[in-house]
Amino acid sequence: MSLPFSAAADRNKEAIADALAGYLSAVNKVLEIGSGTGQHAEYFAQRYSHLQWQPTDRLENLTAISQRLEECGAENIAPPLEVDVSAGVGVPGSYEMAYSANTAHIMSLSEVKAMFKLVSGCIQHNAHFALYGPFSYGGKHTSEGNESFHAMLQQQAAHMGIRDKAELDAIAFDVGLDFVEDIAMPANNRILIWRR
Repeated sequence: MSLPFSAAADRNKEAIADALAGYLSAVNKVLEIGSGTGQHAEYFAQRYSHLQWQPTDRLENLTAISQRLEECGAENIAPPLEVDVSAGVGVPGSYEMAYSANTAHIMSLSEVKAMFKLVSGCIQHNAHFALYGPFSYGGKHTSEGNESFHAMLQQQAAHMGIRDKAELDAIAFDVGLDFVEDIAMPANNRILIWRR
């Protein structure tokens, strides 16, 4: 079985790991929401060997993730857990940080809210949630490329689209998360970080 591969995940993994170095170096147990192909789980766990990385995704993606992680052989990556945020089911365990990349713009608004609620319920007090992707500010996109991407997502499915930071801050606040940092990333992406 050939493993699924995301060119975007491969391009951005190093920059994200660099940007989150201060956060990741201070924690051990990290929960990833929406691990996709498993490329970030593989890279982050190998780069930060002290981490215990917990990948999660919808059921249909777990086989491919499991195979990738088995082939990479990193002992600090747990078997992936089935998580569908829309099901409203929590994740067992308690985590010192949560991370998700390129998920908010493909989820419906209700799923985004469910993701924040899930994260708030399983990370420890003073733990952080880092969300990577493109975001808008005050209803305006940060680049023509992001504006085109948003339009393409909306054509693909009406529930998808780039989320506004203010909207995400309100969602986070409702589940007990406070905004702490906005990190500029390559290709008009950002990392937004909240603390419980």
